[in-house]
Amino acid sequence: MPAISPCEYELMTIESDQGVTIDLRLGVVSFQYFEDLFSPTITAKMVIISTSGVVSDDKTNKIESLYNGLPIRGGERVSVRIKGNSKVNNGLQFDTPETYLYVSKISNVIRDGQKEIFVLHLVSREAITNEVTHVNRKFEPYSKIDDHVKNILQKDLKVKVNRWKGNIDSTSNKYGFLGNLKSPFQILVWLASKATPQTQSSGGFTGYFFYQTQSGFNFRSVDSLIRDGLDGRTARTNFKATREYTHKQFTDYIKETGDFNILAYSVSRNNDLLRKLIIGQFSNFTASFNPLNGKFSKVEEGTFNLLDILNQPKGKKFSTLGDIPEVPTLLSDDGMGLGELPSRIMSVVKDVGTLSKKASKYQDPSSKPSQTQMEALIRYNLLFQQVVKIVIPLNTNLQAGEVVKLNFLGAPEGSTYDRQQSGYYLIKELCHAFDTEQSITSMTVIRDTFGEFGQNSGN
Repeated sequence: MPAISPCEYELMTIESDQGVTIDLRLGVVSFQYFEDLFSPTITAKMVIISTSGVVSDDKTNKIESLYNGLPIRGGERVSVRIKGNSKVNNGLQFDTPETYLYVSKISNVIRDGQKEIFVLHLVSREAITNEVTHVNRKFEPYSKIDDHVKNILQKDLKVKVNRWKGNIDSTSNKYGFLGNLKSPFQILVWLASKATPQTQSSGGFTGYFFYQTQSGFNFRSVDSLIRDGLDGRTARTNFKATREYTHKQFTDYIKETGDFNILAYSVSRNNDLLRKLIIGQFSNFTASFNPLNGKFSKVEEGTFNLLDILNQPKGKKFSTLGDIPEVPTLLSDDGMGLGELPSRIMSVVKDVGTLSKKASKYQDPSSKPSQTQMEALIRYNLLFQQVVKIVIPLNTNLQAGEVVKLNFLGAPEGSTYDRQQSGYYLIKELCHAFDTEQSITSMTVIRDTFGEFGQNSGN
């Protein structure tokens, strides 16, 4: 079957805390599943139409509607299993204690005679656990950041090892801090901006993501996501077939490659110079205030720019999805480079004085936390050089954080690649959507450069 064909709902049930379980398959008109690099949890949305009473009320001996009879109040457990419809779709499964979904919200409730329509918003168990958990312990300065991440996942979020093993990139820097009654997700996202990967295994530049996919939880560096996504690629020919998509007008053999057509796309951002200056993509300055001595950092210590990243020694390889990024020079009489002066000024309070004096001896002498965060800021912002939204036939093998290759039409004849727009992109967010007529995947993809990989670099 084509990947765009409707999928079979093998299992869709909702269970209340009273032990009442209802089969939802006949009432579900659409199901949408979401992942996002910038979200610590997966989410889902289920539209339900109920045309008759389905729940028996033992007290009144009446048949009640699903919404009022269960009743649905939030926190109910939902089991989902959707059968794959093609070779690129293994389906979706959230039907085990580690993967059950839970009702977080009910919206758009409509009653029309015997018909009842409403939307169930679903989250993972960990999303609910996060809201009722506050971390209030000391994390020792002699432990690396990835050790802290594993500790929080196990102790606070109660995540089994098999749901994150292999998805936590090692870090090179040690860091001590206090939980200060923050939620686990708050701490994990905060640590992602401070983590520096081990040069040999994960790349050398600061910038991590903490996010959840159907496979479990991830704490991955930007560079490792890019390198893993491009692994085994030689030019265009050896890229994994399940992750290369072409705009349907580009090829004359649509029927043979229909599962890998781009059905629709739009460019939501492409080289916005003023935005880059506002967010400090080329250069920024952070004034760090030390509350113990009342002093701010020096200008030369707080300034960081993109050229510092691009000109790093060979041991710290900068991974990109295309050509090497460039810092533009303003076309004027003085020929000023836009990375010479910081375009964004920030201020932070140094995290000092919260731990014992012994903490300093575990720090890397070359470690500069303020510069680490500035480097991460530039790395994150660089990923939004190009932002494209696409719709493709369903591919449940795709997950947030993976790399796809997109081939777009060239102008004017449309017989060649658009070599600036085509190339490799990182999946920022995706939605696997199912209804009675079709199954599709919509994605927002991002990248840090222009053009196909190695087009001008000689690689």
